Amino acid sequence: MATGDTPNGLQLVMLGERDRLVRFLAARGAGDQAEDLFHDLWQKLAILPERPVGDPLSYLFRAAENLMRDLRRAAISRDRRQSDWHGLSDTPQERPAGDRALIAREQLAAIEATLAALGPRADKIFRRYRLDGVGQADIAAEWGISLSSVEKDLQKAYRAIADLKARFDAE
Repeated sequence: MATGDTPNGLQLVMLGERDRLVRFLAARGAGDQAEDLFHDLWQKLAILPERPVGDPLSYLFRAAENLMRDLRRAAISRDRRQSDWHGLSDTPQERPAGDRALIAREQLAAIEATLAALGPRADKIFRRYRLDGVGQADIAAEWGISLSSVEKDLQKAYRAIADLKARFDAE
């Protein structure tokens, strides 16, 4: 409730129209959650500063409609995130563990072959930077080349791996 456990003006109107508001929420898709949403609306009104409202009933129904809209948006966003997450990886049910391991070994071999095809310098620079965590400036000093050359070799390796990934995704 509002400060001092005394309902504010909007909450008093809300109490009087409780059944209508709950039916309104249920009819707009809240179903069994209508009572919970009514309570959420009550809580939101409790923290609002006391101010005059021209048409309190209209205000309450608009607030209930906005609450339903927020609920739908949150559900759509949650479903999209869930779908995107599941789309990123194979589930154990889709492929047996042995198949996944075999595919991973084949893809690793393809990546190693792709890096080797770039030449020994690009291959070793990529491995030092990505696997060993050595900084680009340190790699440039080790090889006796410019930082720009290290960056170009890394870009070449990244492009080759990206192309390979696109092939994997197409299969």
